Amino acid sequence: MQEATHLLSDETFMRNALELAQDAWSMGEVPVGAVVVKDGEIIGRGFNSPILHHDPTAHAEIRAILDAATKLKNYRLVDCSLYVTLEPCAMCAGAIMQARIARLIYGARDAKTGACGSVVDLFAYPQLNHHTEVVAGILTDDCAILLKEFFAEKRKAGIDERNQN
Repeated sequence: MQEATHLLSDETFMRNALELAQDAWSMGEVPVGAVVVKDGEIIGRGFNSPILHHDPTAHAEIRAILDAATKLKNYRLVDCSLYVTLEPCAMCAGAIMQARIARLIYGARDAKTGACGSVVDLFAYPQLNHHTEVVAGILTDDCAILLKEFFAEKRKAGIDERNQN
């Protein structure tokens, strides 16, 4: 019963991350969203915004971690969980470790830059001093479909622009 309750809360928080991913899309950014949760409450929110902020580090995870750290007035996010719609890259996995996030829950795998098992698994190295629990596959289809639709729209727009010339 406790596992079923945990899954329901994981899905609820992932839906919050999906809403943030939609915000990213509406701004022309790759639709990835993230929330940081502590004691059942969202304390950090973020979505991809490297184009908007002219910042290659402005990934959803980084933005959510920064938001949570600011609210807690602490760079350590001990006992926090991070929900993100796409498997984190190496940069974000490093930030998750540095923040000491206890649990990472992600939706869609990233076959090109995923650093939580798809390309490399940074959390599997026993030499590293912090070990985040990783849970993959929460609302995978919803997360993957959002990304596929975004890139399909971008490709179609590119084709339409080329046909106008």
